[in-house]
Amino acid sequence: MAFTANDVKKLRDATGAGLLDCKKALNETDGDVAAAEKLLKEKGLASMANRTDRAAGEGRIVIKQDGNRYAIVEVLCETDFVANNTDFVETAQKVAEATLSKKTSGVLDEHKAVIEDILVKFRENISVKRAEYIEVQPGYVCSTYVHHDNKIGSLVVLKGSDDEKLSDFAHVCCLHLASNKPEYINKSDVPQSFIDDQTDIFKAQMADDPSMAKKPDNVKEGILKGKINKALSAICFMDQPYLDDEKITVAQAIAAKGKELGVSLSFEKVILYVLGK
Repeated sequence: MAFTANDVKKLRDATGAGLLDCKKALNETDGDVAAAEKLLKEKGLASMANRTDRAAGEGRIVIKQDGNRYAIVEVLCETDFVANNTDFVETAQKVAEATLSKKTSGVLDEHKAVIEDILVKFRENISVKRAEYIEVQPGYVCSTYVHHDNKIGSLVVLKGSDDEKLSDFAHVCCLHLASNKPEYINKSDVPQSFIDDQTDIFKAQMADDPSMAKKPDNVKEGILKGKINKALSAICFMDQPYLDDEKITVAQAIAAKGKELGVSLSFEKVILYVLGK
């Protein structure tokens, strides 16, 4: 079956494939545009199998809200050019919509189906790295933030009150996460292996410090403990200096806000996505 220039245009618009690839696919399918589109997608997916080991350090973080339901997703690609392409941006939005629709965290088959539509066009290693679904209960407050470059996204849910005054506090907590990028929420979340490594490092540094030689063992122990606590405070959200008042920690800030409102506040959910991390 012969095909027309309009058939080629339709196929290019549908797949983003090159002119020669479209003509070849139409030839192989006797001019059947639908069959040619399927063929190109199959070829594109097959070629992607050889690209999954290529570094995908670009992409977008998307947060989408529907009433009291939220989705935060991270979609990766190889280049900044693709990350800012309209089709990729729309695809990332669709991935978030799929998470909302399925009400499920994690990478879903529906995500992979959405991505298949752009694999042929971009010919890059494109994938959904992670996705989380959050449903905020009545009486809770939620705030979100996505940085202007779409490479950092944060979400905070506060438990204890739905007072409107908490919205600003929750938003500052989201900004704090994006700015300080804590690796853990609490010190209790830090692996013992990290603490052991830091202890060994600080002990070696102190052993090489002549000023430590004459200090009593209990003083050395106190200095070592202080160094470890300082290292932990730098990477733990609750122990970091609060963005809006660095004289207090985040833990002290939420306690103070609860006292101000006459309620007991806590973080029900704290999520930070940093692209590629």
